[in-house]
Amino acid sequence: MRSWRHFRLATHVLQGVLTIALCYPLCSAHVHRRLRQRWSRRLLGIVGVEVRIDGHAVTPGALLVSNHISWLDIYAINTLTPSAFVSKAEVRDWPVIGWLAAKSETVFLRRGSRGHARIVNGEITALLDAGRNVAIFPEGTTTDGSHVLPFHAALLQAAIESGHPVQPVALSYHTEDGRHTTAAAYDGDISLGRCLANIVSHRRLVVRVHVASARATGPATLRRELAHATRDTIAELASRPLSALAPATAVATGCQAASQQRDAG
Repeated sequence: MRSWRHFRLATHVLQGVLTIALCYPLCSAHVHRRLRQRWSRRLLGIVGVEVRIDGHAVTPGALLVSNHISWLDIYAINTLTPSAFVSKAEVRDWPVIGWLAAKSETVFLRRGSRGHARIVNGEITALLDAGRNVAIFPEGTTTDGSHVLPFHAALLQAAIESGHPVQPVALSYHTEDGRHTTAAAYDGDISLGRCLANIVSHRRLVVRVHVASARATGPATLRRELAHATRDTIAELASRPLSALAPATAVATGCQAASQQRDAG
């Protein structure tokens, strides 16, 4: 069973590479996002992870702010709404993954460079102004999901300066019976292979994606206060038991409809 999942995952990644190389040049940006959303949903299904969405519809042009647990987080958010992500610059040089990221609207950030941070904020602003959603993980690293680290506030500045809302997205991973689990955690010294083995050792896992209401920003918004408030919201939502979910299908449909309406515009 595990070997079959690994084979399907490798085949799926190859399919993604071929789709980007052969189909992207012939398709519109709208089609790119739909393909990325479908590819992400299928990837999660292959490794046995079910996505359950709760909360509010995603606001077009909002900066999505999320806690960070696993390499699966990106695909869970893309299932909710295909988004551009901010990633450390080193990812660009990773074999295959770096190329896929670069072709998927990823904004690469060189850590410790204030000058480059201003350039990145400009790229984020341009995406938000175009009605796109940009997702960031302001913890700056991953955890095992049992807690949420303090947020770095710098990347919130792009939304504040351009007057775009910030929308918290809380991620949590659960077993089929609803218990929180660290099986998907990609933290500490764990390797990608070991993390994948932990995931597929379960027949099924559930990633809960809870979307909080968007927070308006403006000239008077203090980014550190916004970072603290957003972090506290996400920590509270991520700690909720899976049984506290609203009906997943209805909420997911609402989020996807909002995303489709945005892309059509």
